[in-house]
Amino acid sequence: MPTIVEKPPITKARKHIPLVEVLEARAADSWTHTRNDQPRGYIDANKLQELWIHTGTACNLACPFCLEGSHPGDGRIPGMKLSDVKPFIHEALDMDVEQFSFTGGEPFVIRDFVNILNYASQHRPCFVLTNATEPLLKRRHQVLPLLNNPYPIHFRVSLDFPDRARHDKDRGDGSFDQALEGIRWLVDQGFKVSIARQTDDDEVPAKVEARFREIFEAWGIPQNLAFTVFPDLGIPGSEDGSPEITENCMQKYPSVESRAHFMCTYTRMLVKKGDSVKVYACTLVDDDPQYDLGESLAESMKERVMLRHHRCFSCYRYGASCSAPA
Repeated sequence: MPTIVEKPPITKARKHIPLVEVLEARAADSWTHTRNDQPRGYIDANKLQELWIHTGTACNLACPFCLEGSHPGDGRIPGMKLSDVKPFIHEALDMDVEQFSFTGGEPFVIRDFVNILNYASQHRPCFVLTNATEPLLKRRHQVLPLLNNPYPIHFRVSLDFPDRARHDKDRGDGSFDQALEGIRWLVDQGFKVSIARQTDDDEVPAKVEARFREIFEAWGIPQNLAFTVFPDLGIPGSEDGSPEITENCMQKYPSVESRAHFMCTYTRMLVKKGDSVKVYACTLVDDDPQYDLGESLAESMKERVMLRHHRCFSCYRYGASCSAPA
């Protein structure tokens, strides 16, 4: 890789994370340097545009590939309550946040989630990741009134493959049809819906999405739903052998504009840890406590984020983003 021309100045030393820390989930390595002792690549945040709220890792499904390790009753990340998130919603509003986004687990498993979504959509557009199966279908009577709120709600539904047997193999029998029922209901009510799918290395994307659209047509679902495609991101605490990102690597993205696709430039995520709510750098790093940036959104945006997590490489290589499709 070429030598970086200019090394941006370090504007602020990290206070609460030591230079080297041994974590249960990872080998002993340095926050600032790779295992080969090269300076790590990093991101300095710009403006908070999107605040993600992790509703908790409990889920009605137990998918073996889940990047959160979620399953019924899981408590790795406890469930959020409206009282937990209200102060952060207002701090984000003071920072001119543009959108509130929600992930899990399955958000609709969390008892207070509809109250949280109702409150958030009074203030900004909202984006919800869901499997659109039983937890959503059981709460349709609570979700429907949210259409009347001042700001719209966009749902992205996980539908892994355009193949019922392959989808249900990991998500459970009947989950494919339930998800399609959920998609159809959401669309019929007037909510915006898009699809999150998985990718195969040798796939032809146009052919895969054409198969999805055939299924949508059979179910009476619009065929113009947008897709977001994800690589395998691994389970929590895993290490997939991805290359480490150095400062030299980041010359591929030399400007503020070219680095804008990295989520840590414009997002933060709230994660509940015990009785406290912490601000994490993005949606994909909650299994590494070094990405805990404290308890203030404003202060978290001043923190330099080192691209140390193996999932950072997905952003680097693919431009992967959990945010809503344009």
